Amino acid sequence: MGIDRRGFLKVSGLTVLGIASGKASETFASSDSHGHTSDGTTKRYAMVIDLQLCKEQEGCTDCVNACHHVHNVPEFDNRKDEVKWIWKDSFHHAFHEQEHHYLDKDIVNHPVLLLCNHCDNPPCVQVCPTKATFKRESDGIVMMDWHRCIGCRYCVVACPYGSRSFNWRDPRPHIEEVVDDFPTRTRGVVEKCTFCEERIFEGRPPACVEACKHGAMAFGDLEDPESRVRELLRDRFSIRRKPALGTEPEVYYLV
Repeated sequence: MGIDRRGFLKVSGLTVLGIASGKASETFASSDSHGHTSDGTTKRYAMVIDLQLCKEQEGCTDCVNACHHVHNVPEFDNRKDEVKWIWKDSFHHAFHEQEHHYLDKDIVNHPVLLLCNHCDNPPCVQVCPTKATFKRESDGIVMMDWHRCIGCRYCVVACPYGSRSFNWRDPRPHIEEVVDDFPTRTRGVVEKCTFCEERIFEGRPPACVEACKHGAMAFGDLEDPESRVRELLRDRFSIRRKPALGTEPEVYYLV
C-alpha cells in the first residue's frame, strides 16, 4: 500500500484548507478554510443520474466496477459482509414513497443506481460521537475520517438511504487488486462514497462519472448556473430519494 489512511486524510485536509499547490481544473477548483473559492463563492457538489439513459444499458456495471476498483472496496462472498459505495437496486425500493403513478414503466421496472446522497442536512453527521463523519463547508461533501471511526455504527442506523457499510471482517484479503494510492480500511470501520474527493482535488470527475460511456451521470457545482448539473435540473424533471425526511439529498434522478 503506497499511502496509509493517515496520509490520505492529510491530503484530504489539504483539500479543505486549499493550501496545496498544483493546478486544479476550473470545474473543480479548491477552496479555503472558510468554504470559499478563490472568487469568493461557495461550491455545492451534486450528482445527476439520467434513469432513461441508464436503463438503456441493460446489465451495465461500469460505474460500480470503476468506483469499487479505485477505492479498494472488497468483494465478499455473502451479502451480510457486503461493502458497497455505489450499487443498483429496484426502483420501488429506492423510491417506495414515490406517488407519481404515471412515470415511464420502463424506468420504474429498471434497477436504479444508488450511492451516498451527500445530504445538505445529513443525519449521519449529527449522530457521530467522534466527528469521524463530517460535512465539508467548502463544497458540501459528506466525508469520513476513518482514523476517528470507532465502529459504533450510529451513522449506519441514522442514514435513511442505506449508504454506509460496516467492515465486519478485515476487508484487505478480499480486494482483488489493491490500488496503492488509495487507503484500505480495517475491520470495525464504516465506509461510504465520498464523491471521489481525491479526484476532485486533482481536477478530475468522480470515477463513476468518468466510467459511464453513455452520459447517464453528471457531476458538478449547483452554485454555478452554467454547470452541467444545473442545466440538466433546469431542463428535465427530477426526483430525489425520501424528500419528506428533510435531509436534502444532493443526488438527483432524471425521469
